Amino acid sequence: MPRTARDVVFVDGVRTPFGKAGPKGVYAETRADDLVVRAIRELMRRNPDLPPERVDEVSVAATTQIGDQGLTIGRTAAVLAGLPKSVPGFAIDRMCAGAMTAVTTTASGIAFGAYDVVIAGGVEHMGRHPMGEGVDPNPRFLAEKLVDPSALVMGMTAENLHDRFPEITKERADAYAVRSQDRVAAAYEAGKIQRDLVPTAVRSAEKGYGVATRDEPPRPGTTVEDLAKLKTPFRVQGNVTAGNAAGLNDGATACLLVAEDVAAELGLRARMRLVDFAFAGVEPEVMGIGPVPATEKLLARNALTMDDIGLIEINEAFAVQVLAFLDHFKIADTDPRVNPWGGAIAVGHPLASSGVRLMNQLSRLFEERTDVRFGLTTMCIGMGMGGTVLWENVNYEGAK
Repeated sequence: MPRTARDVVFVDGVRTPFGKAGPKGVYAETRADDLVVRAIRELMRRNPDLPPERVDEVSVAATTQIGDQGLTIGRTAAVLAGLPKSVPGFAIDRMCAGAMTAVTTTASGIAFGAYDVVIAGGVEHMGRHPMGEGVDPNPRFLAEKLVDPSALVMGMTAENLHDRFPEITKERADAYAVRSQDRVAAAYEAGKIQRDLVPTAVRSAEKGYGVATRDEPPRPGTTVEDLAKLKTPFRVQGNVTAGNAAGLNDGATACLLVAEDVAAELGLRARMRLVDFAFAGVEPEVMGIGPVPATEKLLARNALTMDDIGLIEINEAFAVQVLAFLDHFKIADTDPRVNPWGGAIAVGHPLASSGVRLMNQLSRLFEERTDVRFGLTTMCIGMGMGGTVLWENVNYEGAK
């Protein structure tokens, strides 16, 4: 039977406030699955015109699929969130791009006609489940020199990028990190970020119950002088510090993707339209360069250049990774198109959840920037990959 691809729209997205991983973090005694369940419930609450039984799939990503973020978490989170038992779900893993892949995979199903409505997101509780917990890398990776030993340590891959691009100095990375902190602080002050945050219950055996309402990691007022004093844990006299990299974080995200015609039928307002996506592989020891070939592939396939892109949300795993992307595309470090409300260096990066945070932020920016037609969400991915998604602004004034 003939099939016609359908347009897919991003209707809504939410996230928990991001916390610091570890025993002193806000989510230290809160379960990982409870975080993503909170996000799914809030997504449904904000969209009362969507009958729960119309959800066709729930895809939830986690990098470390173990313990309370294992057990096919897409399905278990759907049940725990109170969706009908008829709604299936699955788990997915592409390290940092887990939620991004949950979106692109289920959106492909919508375009193909297998789904009408999906929920996609991710969760990472790096305090309960440190990155790499329970992993047993095959010894052939090193014995047969398939990868450099540094490929298995993300901070070392960032140092390798500094080696490859010596023009990206520590001073330049620190300056970028300070701008990220400043932009997040300004966005909070203007009430931009809070709109997508879900107040989330937390517990502590010592302090009792509470509610998380703001991101925990930001350090407003950070200066370049402050960052210059920090240690370089991955290399003696290195360039990567806790100040110019994202921290270890806990948090969850969820978004609602719908076929454009079904969104109109249900009275759901679209924020942006998915145009295309691409993933690409690079040498694992310089995984941070991954967004470059992924973006090149995507732009070429759609006959676009970076001049056609009005907004860029790039995950700030490390400042050097962002700067390498900007240099390749001849974009200034301070270009206002790039992370206007700051990024992961300030707000945090709970691995598999971060892709939807980028999408939430881009969709909000699209609402304000009706002069912008196209935007990107892009990120580097552990073990040498990059992923980029191209979005179209449904509010673009040029389309009216």
